[in-house]
Amino acid sequence: MSSAKQEVQLQDFETIFKLDGKVAVVTGGSRGLGLNAASGLLQAGCSKVYITSRKAKACDEAVAALNALPNKRPGAVAISVPADSSKISEIERLVAEVAKTTDHVDILFANAGATWGAPFETHPESAFTKVMDLNVKSVYYTVQKFEPLLKKKAPISDPSKVIVTGSVAGLVIGTLGENATFAYSASKAAVIHLAKNLAVELGPRGIIVNAIAPGFFPTKMASGLVELQGGQAALAAEVPNRRLGHPEDIAGLVVFLASRAASHINGAVIATDGGSLLSRGRL
Repeated sequence: MSSAKQEVQLQDFETIFKLDGKVAVVTGGSRGLGLNAASGLLQAGCSKVYITSRKAKACDEAVAALNALPNKRPGAVAISVPADSSKISEIERLVAEVAKTTDHVDILFANAGATWGAPFETHPESAFTKVMDLNVKSVYYTVQKFEPLLKKKAPISDPSKVIVTGSVAGLVIGTLGENATFAYSASKAAVIHLAKNLAVELGPRGIIVNAIAPGFFPTKMASGLVELQGGQAALAAEVPNRRLGHPEDIAGLVVFLASRAASHINGAVIATDGGSLLSRGRL
């Protein structure tokens, strides 16, 4: 076959976005962006999606909803493994529990996170520590502890994927004033940079790492800040495409980054914010 015909045909393009048979782990997966992503991963073909968060009841409810999805592949299953990602011992237990029912992991969505709002003068040290530990340190150790499973079946031609949840607050100035999110903004800038470092370290091991930077999505964690800034309609009016994030926006981006279509994207940060970052720079 001529090179021109090969370039026109591409390589197995029909399956380039499919995740058939892949095994995924989603931290912070019981609600919000994590649950949106887990739903997308399962419907895109993953055979197993492990859901973990601190509360067992929330994990069980999320898994029940995911397993009731009508269009997942036959035999595909969501599995609840509650764990507190802020504790390294719990991350180690999580990995051990996952390893009981799979010998490898193809996709890790490191999404567990927290925020805190308080004025500069009274921002509590305990809250700053909690946010930095969960949003940065726990991500590092989650990737570190899962690395043996991630590289188990990950040749350079078909790498495993780590996707880290950052935020647009880690790319520009976050919320200031009475409900300032100093720790959250700093943590998201840090975890985005961490993802870039991990991309270079783990790429040769068959593991690629990228970060996403969501803008405002109407999730439980963001609801208080959304209301303090005037509500969903007011915030949507400031976005170039005139809306906030939808569940499909996160699910689609995570599925893309987890798929073969993104196998040559490594160390990137992709904002999903409707262009709000660009509009903030206008005079």
